[in-house]
Amino acid sequence: MLAEAPFDAFEGYLEGALDRLDASSPNRALIREHFALDDPSAKRGKRLRPRILVAVAQTEGAPAEDAFGAAAALELLHNFSLVHDDIEDRDELRHGRPTLWSRYGIPAALEAGNALCALSYLTLIDGSARLPAESVVAMARCLYRAHFRMCQGQAYDISFERAATVSFDEYQRMIEGKTAALFGASCELGALAARCDAERAAAYGNVGRAYGLAFQIRDDILGTWGATAETGKPSGADIRRRKWSFPVAWALDGSASPDRATVADAYASNAPLDDATAERVIAALERLGAQRAADEACAKAIDEANALAARHDLDRDGKLAAIFDATARRSV
Repeated sequence: MLAEAPFDAFEGYLEGALDRLDASSPNRALIREHFALDDPSAKRGKRLRPRILVAVAQTEGAPAEDAFGAAAALELLHNFSLVHDDIEDRDELRHGRPTLWSRYGIPAALEAGNALCALSYLTLIDGSARLPAESVVAMARCLYRAHFRMCQGQAYDISFERAATVSFDEYQRMIEGKTAALFGASCELGALAARCDAERAAAYGNVGRAYGLAFQIRDDILGTWGATAETGKPSGADIRRRKWSFPVAWALDGSASPDRATVADAYASNAPLDDATAERVIAALERLGAQRAADEACAKAIDEANALAARHDLDRDGKLAAIFDATARRSV
């Protein structure tokens, strides 16, 4: 894993990027609350994507500080997506605290998210001044591309809310954009911050995308079986919200059975599931082996990421593999 000193410095850099917001703007107060910057006791995000980005940059020979601009930009863009996702999913808690929209209303939260998005790109450009112009252009293109793919994935996810059925292939296309694209950008941006050529940076991006698939599948497992202490959300929240996750898409892709019918019948409605129905669905998924299948798919994606790294002689010091193993294998 990363040494603590460089990452402690990154946290200060990230807060400094947020300080560009006008002190009198309501956006500043909401964004600081979203990041829990004024509450030392609050649970904050793991800064996983910046950790990945900085790890790649260091592995490729760059000082950690050279990657801070890109890492902060990525974290800001990720948090923009979280603020908007909370609105779209009607999630009232994140890290055990009220989400912005649930406390201040949708319009205020939308504007805070929009401000984070704009600040992300400013931070990338201004924070990469020590790099050649062509590197900065490549990094901006990488971040915009990931943003576009992320929006495509989220559009799939929203459309699934009205769908009576979703194929396993459709689910995979959704997570390729919604989650894997930003993890791919984490690795690719780290390589570009270290002045790697386009081919090597793209190879790192493919490693990150494979890892992102593993991360999302693990997140789906936690969304079905994880405890509130781990997720910051009620246990079984994804099922109650009728979310099309790996366990559900995998189960419905299988052979006909009474348990498969239980899941299909519950998801045929466009309405959220009540507690009793959600419990029946979760029990059916367990009997079908959906949790085991998700665990195996997660492990396979991690193995693919490691194989790609070995094939292209990436991650020579094993920092990425250590981060992947610590997070994508986390248990319920």
